[in-house]
Amino acid sequence: MPGYAIANLWDVDLNAEIVEYLERIDSTLEPFGGKFIVHGGIQRVIEGPASAIAIVIEFPDDQAVIDWYESPAYQAILPLRLRNCSSVGILAAHCGEDHVATDVLKEVVTND
Repeated sequence: MPGYAIANLWDVDLNAEIVEYLERIDSTLEPFGGKFIVHGGIQRVIEGPASAIAIVIEFPDDQAVIDWYESPAYQAILPLRLRNCSSVGILAAHCGEDHVATDVLKEVVTND
């Protein structure tokens, strides 16, 4: 099942380092089968305060996400982004095709 890299970026300083990051990131994704699902474009906040840009990158599986993020190629460009914006990054697993909302309750441990 697919895995995802999800980021919210704000206060982005669109300078030469960010441009370099954008010019180089696609080549870091390619060996791991990563592709942008959400990146820029029209994003409308419908709940709560937000000024962040949402980004979602899909990979073939969870291991590919980890391997990409930890790869020397991505680690080499990551500081270019980190120095020039505030961000939250998440690596997430696909929940499954037959997932329903209450499935998350199975993960909750109760002390009754």
